[in-house]
Amino acid sequence: MKKYKRVLSIGGHSLDAELMGGPLLLKLAKNGAQCTFVHVTQGRLEEPNASEEEKTEYLQRLREQNILTAKGMGSDSYSFDFMSSNMPSEVEFVGRLVNYFEEEKVDCIVTHASGTMHARHYFTYSTVTTAVKLLRSKGNHIDLLYGENCEDLVGFVPQLYVPLDKTEEEQWFSSLRNYEIFNGKVNSVPYFDYYSTMLKVRQIESGCRSGCKAYMYASLVDYDI
Repeated sequence: MKKYKRVLSIGGHSLDAELMGGPLLLKLAKNGAQCTFVHVTQGRLEEPNASEEEKTEYLQRLREQNILTAKGMGSDSYSFDFMSSNMPSEVEFVGRLVNYFEEEKVDCIVTHASGTMHARHYFTYSTVTTAVKLLRSKGNHIDLLYGENCEDLVGFVPQLYVPLDKTEEEQWFSSLRNYEIFNGKVNSVPYFDYYSTMLKVRQIESGCRSGCKAYMYASLVDYDI
């Protein structure tokens, strides 16, 4: 595996970054890289009748879950704290990302693929990709990968397979269980069933001896298309 020093996994919402980048970041963290799970938007309580106090309490719990989940994978957590209903323009956010990537001396990023059903996922894909292209045009050769996400599968082509041994697999899922949403307490999405199954599917595809997480190379980041 390539040696990296500063690695980010950037998701539109809490849990996205950890689902996409978790296997790669936990392995890189063990090899000495400084790794961070980045969340573009805050979470929110889906219950329409929730009081302001309940919403505040949920957000506080979610922030604690961000930290605990990252810590379980040898990483830390950072949030831009935007609300989904009040996002910056893409141009403004690209500028913030460029500054953040330069300040942190980032050399590898994982984020959403373009074929997504969610506007915030696409916003994240578009702005992160644009920021990386701008930096690469200035000679800062950040590697960019798109992580497999069950909501971003249109046109996703597995190209890089990251194998997990049993200890690493348990580390990933044990960390993800810090999230209420992963445990089915927020919605009915079967996260564990999907991602544990895909580890086996990617193992078969790749011919690896253990479960694998799939990534796609951002092959066009050097080009203005």
